[in-house]
Amino acid sequence: MRVATVDIGTNSTRLLIAEVQPDGAVAELVRLSRVTRLGEHVDSGGDLNESAIERTCAVLGDYRDLIDEHHCEANLAVLTSAVRDASNGPAFAERVRRDYALDARTLSGDEEAQLTFLGAMSDREPSTDLTVVIDIGGGSTEFVVGHDHTAGFHVSLQAGVVRMSERHLHSDPPAPPELQSLAHDTRRIFLDGLPADERLAVRHGIAVAGTATSAAAIDLELDPYDPARVHGYPLLLATIDLLLARLAEMTEDQRRHVVGLNPDRAPTIVAGMILLSEALRAFELDSVEVSEHDILYGGALRLAGLG
Repeated sequence: MRVATVDIGTNSTRLLIAEVQPDGAVAELVRLSRVTRLGEHVDSGGDLNESAIERTCAVLGDYRDLIDEHHCEANLAVLTSAVRDASNGPAFAERVRRDYALDARTLSGDEEAQLTFLGAMSDREPSTDLTVVIDIGGGSTEFVVGHDHTAGFHVSLQAGVVRMSERHLHSDPPAPPELQSLAHDTRRIFLDGLPADERLAVRHGIAVAGTATSAAAIDLELDPYDPARVHGYPLLLATIDLLLARLAEMTEDQRRHVVGLNPDRAPTIVAGMILLSEALRAFELDSVEVSEHDILYGGALRLAGLG
């Protein structure tokens, strides 16, 4: 079955067009990501602003053309933290349905977590070891604990790269007290929202989405980006901390020239590294496996009736 999944997130808008086989294998035909910052200033203002909406809609127009060109049988557009939080989120979702003929659904945090887990675990061998899937987004971070293809505990916490950057980082490069404030706030949010018994039972971690894949690409010095090398990459906590120290010393313009980093992620990557570091520390993990299979894969499997 040929399907299209669009992830309209707080920081980026992404597309997957894929063939899904009856056994659950997902063959990518098109995969694209554009940083659109839909959630810009939602944390402080409460609304999606007009320029962010127009940036996102321009990308959706391009994606709609690609979906038509590939004759997809079904589509799903998932709207997450920014749209959940914004007072004009329902109006934006209706515009996506009306203007781009996308089946737009504003997911709850729990639904987002479940769909992410489905994607992340889709190609893995059965195991009884508890795994946490970590999805650091622009407005929130989802944690899902489970094994095999069965999700158990899951939570969506209000800490994401756009939200935390706007809340804490006001200097360029960030001042040490700003970095410490962001780390302290993140640690509090994570520990308050993650029960100790759930955290301490986890033996393995998988990190999906832009922060984790960017960290792997920077460490590998990939130019151009190579998803095959990023998928499955073991990322050490010590490496994340070294990358954080390196990136935090740079101005935003300097970060735009770092090999392996999409320049559009330069404004938020420092917050992302802090969030990723604190996520691993919360679960007492020394490393995490980076995965390219995320909510886009979960959406494709759901469309094909396999999740």
